[in-house]
Amino acid sequence: MNVLVQRQSGNLALVTHGRVDGANASAFQAALQEAIEESDEGVVLDLGNLTYISSAGLRSILLVARELQNKGKRFALCSLTGQVKEVFEVGGFDKFLPIHDSQEAAIGSFNQ
Repeated sequence: MNVLVQRQSGNLALVTHGRVDGANASAFQAALQEAIEESDEGVVLDLGNLTYISSAGLRSILLVARELQNKGKRFALCSLTGQVKEVFEVGGFDKFLPIHDSQEAAIGSFNQ
């Protein structure tokens, strides 16, 4: 698992690669929390290169989303594919977490 931090239009984009499972979910959450400490107005978590996510990984995302909400910051997910997308849909996470097709669409939603 790897998290690449990018800045776009005053927002933070976190691009994940690999797998997030019970073995590395804590490191994943720590990487996300470290990145969002310096976040601007919005944070996009790009999961397009994530090949697998476990319930521990989902929990990490929910905790980060809650932390951002408490700080009054916007949060969105983007680029979910395959099994990762299915996990979010089956778990109902797509009902309460904003999910977009691309980083551009997610960032654009912050301005609406």
